[in-house]
Amino acid sequence: MNIPNNSLQKLGIVAGCLFYGIGAHAEGIDQNRLERAVNETIRPLMKDNDVPGMAIAVTLKGKRYIFNYGVASKESGQKVTNDTIFELGSISKTFAATLTSYVEVSGKLSFSDKATKYMPELAGTAFDRISLLDLGTYTTGGLPLQFPESVSNDGMIAYYRSWHPSFAPGTYRQYSNPSIGLFGYLAARAMGQPFDTLMQDKIIAGFGLKHTYVHVPAAEMGSYAYGYSKMGKPVRVGPGVLDTPAYGIKTTASDMLAVLEANMDGSKLDETFQRAVEATHAGYYTVGNMTQGLGWEIYAYPTTLARLLAGNSSDMTRQPHKVTRLDPPQPLRKDVLINKTGSTNGFGAYAAFIPARQVGIVLLANRNFPIPARVSAAYKILAAVESLSGSNAAR
Repeated sequence: MNIPNNSLQKLGIVAGCLFYGIGAHAEGIDQNRLERAVNETIRPLMKDNDVPGMAIAVTLKGKRYIFNYGVASKESGQKVTNDTIFELGSISKTFAATLTSYVEVSGKLSFSDKATKYMPELAGTAFDRISLLDLGTYTTGGLPLQFPESVSNDGMIAYYRSWHPSFAPGTYRQYSNPSIGLFGYLAARAMGQPFDTLMQDKIIAGFGLKHTYVHVPAAEMGSYAYGYSKMGKPVRVGPGVLDTPAYGIKTTASDMLAVLEANMDGSKLDETFQRAVEATHAGYYTVGNMTQGLGWEIYAYPTTLARLLAGNSSDMTRQPHKVTRLDPPQPLRKDVLINKTGSTNGFGAYAAFIPARQVGIVLLANRNFPIPARVSAAYKILAAVESLSGSNAAR
């Protein structure tokens, strides 16, 4: 569906594109045609879901296309730009996984270690039998999606001590913030430093990111978008138990493209950091058509939209699913599509990349709109990239 320009102006939707590369036709891709394809996908999506602002970013063999739409703040009318900072929600889990992998590659821990090795306060509980890998792949045996609202930072240990699994470790996947949050927290304990400090100094700096934060500094607050709740109220994510590893990273579309590029080709990274990034792409078990990595979720390439929608469904997020463990883990592969969704109360995000094609896409929005709409939009844009460049971005 196309929206007339005058209607777009009334809606406050303004599209812009910043292209990094040697020319509009580099690698056989036409910038103007890609922009039209993105517009045709994103403008109706924003209207249908009442999204105030979005940034859509594509990387193709190291060349970047960034498209900005709408406003970062409805109250001020400030437009989304290349400097606008969005909340990543659960895409933050891929950063936490990279940190824990970095600690493992550095020899400070093993994924086979039990959780109580680094948190003896939990000795005598189910965590005596739960490994770090179980935590990082949501296979602890039933830790829930969220901490109960009554649990505070001071009550975290008591919560874990009182929790009882429904399944044996390593047999069922149940997507969980308390699971991967503890995964990152224990890695920081192994290093003897606060998680937030390690994240900013080792991972964010390791990727070379310039506008990505655990805590947005005062000097950058003017670029930090407001998210909008279901009631249309301006919101930003607040503090919570193990919030940083589970959903706490804030970033720009350009910085996220740098993350995807490093995940597809880490040759410019420090050797230890490169190994850590690559290790997050190993497959540890399958559930349906999806293979669980560390933070990232993996699909055989080429894939279909139906498979991506099934793997990113609310059922997959909210219900336990029996898994088939891969022993040994599936080694790093290029012929895959790797993705992750993320949401906070006011933001929605999606990231996907295909290493074999050196193509990646990021969608950042300041409203938490339905995940199927995000995945479908990204898939459609990847298909346009395929058509324009001759690469098999999606099938």
